[in-house]
Amino acid sequence: MSDATFTPAELELMKGAESPIEELGERNLLSPTMTFNEITESVCAPIEGKTPLAWWIGFAIAFTGLGVLGGSITWLFWKGVGIWGNNSPVAWAWDITNFVWWIGIGHAGTLISAILFLFRQKWRTSINRFAEAMTIFAVICAGIFPGLHTGRPWFDYYMVPIPNQMSIWPNFKSPLIWDVFAVSTYATVSILFWYVGLIPDLATLRDRAKTKARRIGFGFFALGWRGSNRHWQVYERAYLILAGLSTPLVLSVHSVVSFDFATSVEPGWHTTIFPPYFVAGAVFSGFAMVLTLMLVCRTVFGLKNIVTMKHLELMNKIMLLTGSLVGYAYAMEFFVAWYSGNQYERYVFINRATGPYAWAYWSMISCNVIFPQIFWFKRFRTSIPVMFAISILINIGMWFERFVIIVTTLHRDYIPSGWGMFHPTMWDIGIYVGSFGLFFTLFLLFLRWIPMIAIAEVKGTLKHAHPHPHHGADPMHDEASAHDALPAPAE
Repeated sequence: MSDATFTPAELELMKGAESPIEELGERNLLSPTMTFNEITESVCAPIEGKTPLAWWIGFAIAFTGLGVLGGSITWLFWKGVGIWGNNSPVAWAWDITNFVWWIGIGHAGTLISAILFLFRQKWRTSINRFAEAMTIFAVICAGIFPGLHTGRPWFDYYMVPIPNQMSIWPNFKSPLIWDVFAVSTYATVSILFWYVGLIPDLATLRDRAKTKARRIGFGFFALGWRGSNRHWQVYERAYLILAGLSTPLVLSVHSVVSFDFATSVEPGWHTTIFPPYFVAGAVFSGFAMVLTLMLVCRTVFGLKNIVTMKHLELMNKIMLLTGSLVGYAYAMEFFVAWYSGNQYERYVFINRATGPYAWAYWSMISCNVIFPQIFWFKRFRTSIPVMFAISILINIGMWFERFVIIVTTLHRDYIPSGWGMFHPTMWDIGIYVGSFGLFFTLFLLFLRWIPMIAIAEVKGTLKHAHPHPHHGADPMHDEASAHDALPAPAE
């Protein structure tokens, strides 16, 4: 289909017309003069153009980090978990800290894609593909750590139902088994959701391909998509079903991860506030990581016309909300410890704030509670340097949160003679840094070969994707009209 072009009079008419997008309060997400073809060209340029030198430099650094991860894990297999800094009181340390942190990073993608989709929030379309990919890569990084923490990773298959066929039953009362089921389900649904959303865009790349190899490759994964009315109907139905499946997973996965702690009898862990507290923190850190990477890609790949300041401001508002919820949870932890009358529970929280790890606790409070409050002011909410700095600080603070929860609870138990301090070794650091290498290796490959923006969905937010806007229209009817108005992949 040819580019959508309009006369100045028609554009003014569209500006004044009432539409579902305006009724939702989502005005001016994209320029009213932007055409379908401009969106396609902007998103496809990084994939179809020559690989830039900056990408090769970034990939070399990321691949080096991946090599550090491989070397550290190899040495861990050879020597055992004794090379870590874990000791008798602190049996869980950086390994589980990193696991919970990476799982949290992977939460924003499903929330942006599924929950905001069900609420018909059009602003999600410019960031959902990006966030979904980040979710999958973060879950892959998270999956490494529980397997290594078992000490005998060659027996990790005991954690899945396969041994049941051999009459070797896993302990289904163990939260570690619950983690396996929750995280594997979350990863499976997230990959399916991501892939279904990719199909129309892969067909666009197939039809634009200049070489036979690219045409065959993209054509294979496009599953014969031709943009027919029936294809769009099936696509909409599948996408809605997967969104419905994904929505409870946003709440359940990190709740199950929190049960690793809440089902124990350790003071500081045995509390019912953990599931909602962990979910809020996961969304908080996930949005921060999406914003950090999006700001870089938005500048490097010239996507400022698609990821506008309005999108960034809305993300900052969500981080302000979830950061406030996390701060409330921090306060409630102290209140519950005081109100319980349990002297051991009280001591754990006093020790966090004033003990030998107080520096980590106050770093957590500063990064997660104090600094994000700057987003109350529109001037800072719309400042690129400020939001970039705050998003990085939030990710640092959320890592410290998991460190504080795990290490400060374990390092001083009931008996003072059993107290001890945790000090990470170079192998703890190597595996953590290496996990970043794995994440960014996958992420850079994604940027190079797959559209980082959902082309078809972004086109649906344009005013001229609604050819007959009128006041009081049925939102579901206009949603269908938007997709019917989308051009076929061949442009």
